[in-house]
Amino acid sequence: MDLYDAIARRRDTRAEFTGPPQPDILERVLGAAHRAPSVGMSQPWVFVTVRDPGTLRAFHAHVETERQVFASSLEGERAETFSRIKVEGIVESGLGVVVGYDPTTAGQQVLGRHAIADTGLYSVCLAIQNLWLAATAEGLGVGWVSFYREEFLRDLVGFPKHVRPVAWLCVGEVDALPDVPDLERFGWRGRSPLSAVVHDERYGVT
Repeated sequence: MDLYDAIARRRDTRAEFTGPPQPDILERVLGAAHRAPSVGMSQPWVFVTVRDPGTLRAFHAHVETERQVFASSLEGERAETFSRIKVEGIVESGLGVVVGYDPTTAGQQVLGRHAIADTGLYSVCLAIQNLWLAATAEGLGVGWVSFYREEFLRDLVGFPKHVRPVAWLCVGEVDALPDVPDLERFGWRGRSPLSAVVHDERYGVT
């Protein structure tokens, strides 16, 4: 798959999972994540692969609770629209990849992090994007679950206190990737045009 095709085909997968990926494909996808650029070559990411059905069910239950918390804050059309949106495929995918940020991987003096502490966190997000695009090229689906409390996920996978959970990614084989992203298809939000986000020289000049 061409890179631009992978970018265009990438979806946040929820209902389409049919099971976990083959081990060799997963290794290639994780390898692509590990080749991401990082500030000062710090490589501050860690990956925990979760397959245990009990752990998957425990996380699913936690996410469902948080879904209800968010749903209770909505009213009217927003509540009706959200009720139709599936927010995770934790059990269906059969595999969770928990991505964490470890600021200690390269010691205290990380080249390029002295002025902007969050560059390490940004680096982890680049690894996630690499993983997502590689998975898309391999025909896999990825769903980024964000309805959780960091403390819960840290305890669930055994991260030490200094490692911050950044993402639970459902990764698995799919019957197909939807042509239209779910949030757009269900009417939650649409994609804005490029012209709405590009400014010339200074913000506000298009």
